[in-house]
Amino acid sequence: MGVAIAFHLAEAGVRDVVVVERGVLGGGSSGKPIGGVRAQFSDPVNVALGARSLRAYGDFARRPGGDIGLRRVGYLFLLDREQDLAAFAAGVEVQARMGVRSRVVGPEEAGALCPYVRVEGLVAGVYSAGDGHARPGAVVAGYARAAAALGVSFRTGVRVTGMELAGGRVAAVRTDHGVIPCGAVVCAAGAWSAAVGDMAGVPLPVRPLRRQIAFTAPPVPPAPRIPFTIDFSSTAYFHNGDGGALLVGLADPRQEEGFDTSWTDDWVGLFREAARRRMPALAGLDVVGGWAGLYEVTPDRNALIGRDPRVPNFLYATGFSGHGFLQAPAVGEVVRDLYLEEREPVIDVTPLSAERFRAGGGAGAGAGAERPEIHVV
Repeated sequence: MGVAIAFHLAEAGVRDVVVVERGVLGGGSSGKPIGGVRAQFSDPVNVALGARSLRAYGDFARRPGGDIGLRRVGYLFLLDREQDLAAFAAGVEVQARMGVRSRVVGPEEAGALCPYVRVEGLVAGVYSAGDGHARPGAVVAGYARAAAALGVSFRTGVRVTGMELAGGRVAAVRTDHGVIPCGAVVCAAGAWSAAVGDMAGVPLPVRPLRRQIAFTAPPVPPAPRIPFTIDFSSTAYFHNGDGGALLVGLADPRQEEGFDTSWTDDWVGLFREAARRRMPALAGLDVVGGWAGLYEVTPDRNALIGRDPRVPNFLYATGFSGHGFLQAPAVGEVVRDLYLEEREPVIDVTPLSAERFRAGGGAGAGAGAERPEIHVV
């Protein structure tokens, strides 16, 4: 998020942009996703952000430049409950109105799209061929390289410790390496955003939640090219990885909130249980490694994007609840437009203002109301 925003600001002619990162670029949540990119959502704002980002990822080699390993293998949601089918079918209609070509498929077609799928008990699938996955680390590097060429300064290994306010605005950012005077601040700190917001007196309801990913030994016979496949009711998901391996994951309902990013295999049994029911050939595969990262979760599992009305030079883009990587290109453009105070940003993200969680809401469409999103794992 930070490097995408920095690139788009600098490309628009904004000077003296500084990215402050307490570790290395991509060392937090940005280096940990499974890399899915999609426009399949139920909320129109998320559809717009996903679709615009997909187009940007498709053009990434030209702008900003670099190979991001984009694989347009499609996204396949597997549904075994009628109520889920109704909700996803409504989402397909929303997506169609916005130019996204997704469709409901029957169980047999779902099994043909992903041969690992057991179709017994399956009600339907929802598939979009234009979705897929890419390499988050390569995206971070591509944006950072292009941003640096445009004059962006990167201060890595630098921790933000506070902010100085004057006249109701942020005047400077304090770090463990000195003070940075500023005309504006953009908080794109992911799971750590609540603490950053507190420094400026801006409540950002973001909580950290560990999510874990594993990679398997290469299956025998070798895995075919498959869609990014999600068994929606169990949240088990998988797609092709490097060297013939599969990347697999699951949203463990037992996981407590917190900043722990150690990897364990105690959730793998839940994945195997789901696999025995829906993709039995994967249930017995050896897990040979993995990693853990943090979701940045909001109460309604939707992002926080906007400008604070009380501290007007404090902008934020956070709380993406697992969708940050896939929405980053579009959000970079949106935050650029918000900073430049464009009358019509590329996407109207007013409904994603943090004001929706504050007593009495606030001005603007959607303020004061949570945003339901069905396509969340």
